Amino acid sequence: MPVGASGQPEADPAATAPWPLPADVQQQLLLRADQVARRAMAMGRHPFGAVLVAPDGETVLAEQGNIDTVNHAESTLARTAAANYPGAYLAHCTLVSTFEPCAMCAGTIYWSGIGRVLYGASESALLQLTGDHPQNPTLDLPCRSVFGSGQRPVLVTGPVPGSEAAMLRTHQGFWDRHGR
Repeated sequence: MPVGASGQPEADPAATAPWPLPADVQQQLLLRADQVARRAMAMGRHPFGAVLVAPDGETVLAEQGNIDTVNHAESTLARTAAANYPGAYLAHCTLVSTFEPCAMCAGTIYWSGIGRVLYGASESALLQLTGDHPQNPTLDLPCRSVFGSGQRPVLVTGPVPGSEAAMLRTHQGFWDRHGR
């Protein structure tokens, strides 16, 4: 990872992966995020997972499972990234999430400076799965709408074809076991 005069990492334009990432890389990264989601579920948390990928499109810099209803995997990861990497570097990084970032997470991703988002299943698919579950009062607001209201671009790929069923499988039965 190139380091600038400030001692902070900088994205090397030659090492920045093309967008969208190749389909096989997308699937590998989504499977990794799903493993993070499964670990969160094993700890009694909601099964959502996110990973932060370096500008090369392959190196995983960090991963985060869901913590609670206000510390989602994506927003927690974005805040941690913003505290540890300069914005010029994050602009070339990708946040990979099992599900489309909610409005809160999309706002945090935007403000963190992360420039790319890849997700497996849509927010509307999550709403269909959880319905009016009190532990997941889903806002049916596409992340593209949140990002599109900003002054800088955030590139989005998702839902990734062929991945939604796998992401939903992790949630099968979870919401029924965690009361209404």
